[in-house]
Amino acid sequence: MIPDRLRQQFEFALELDKEKNILRQTHLSSHGRRENDAEHAWHMALMAYLLREYSNEPIDIAKVMIMCLIHDVVEIDAGDTYCYDPEALATQREREIAARDRIFGMLPDDQRSEFISLFEEFEAGGTPESRFAHSMDNMQPLLLNDSNDGGDWREHDVAASQVYGRHKQTRLGSEALYAAADEIIKKHIELGNLRM
Repeated sequence: MIPDRLRQQFEFALELDKEKNILRQTHLSSHGRRENDAEHAWHMALMAYLLREYSNEPIDIAKVMIMCLIHDVVEIDAGDTYCYDPEALATQREREIAARDRIFGMLPDDQRSEFISLFEEFEAGGTPESRFAHSMDNMQPLLLNDSNDGGDWREHDVAASQVYGRHKQTRLGSEALYAAADEIIKKHIELGNLRM
């Protein structure tokens, strides 16, 4: 007989599979299909490991990677909130708290507390690890948008000021990555892919 703790962990693992069905607004590189949340999280986690040398502060890279991997699990219930949609952003926190409690509530008590704590640490952005994880959350779609000739920005009529507003968080985690983001954003302003 499967022990209760392991059964709960298996059920949670299967619930995580639903993240593969949550489509984001960002398309895969080189004009591919829309990416899903699981692909985004995986890409962020690997980018974090790859780019860890650019963190403004010393970081626990394993902690950063797990934050990257779980930060959008709540979207299984809450859905993807496009970062440039003010109407959806107004209800995002409320939807995500309810999702956090249900989804992480599937876990044994100790792991539920651990995952909620990591999720909230990411959301608050108050630690070196969460700041660098936010840098990844911003850089990953930026790189995809760049590879797609700014197509997602054009499709949603995104202003350069909106992208710069989002990348304030990038700067908190990595000045070097912010400088690279600034260069990419300026290129897309010149190309007309981001409106002024």
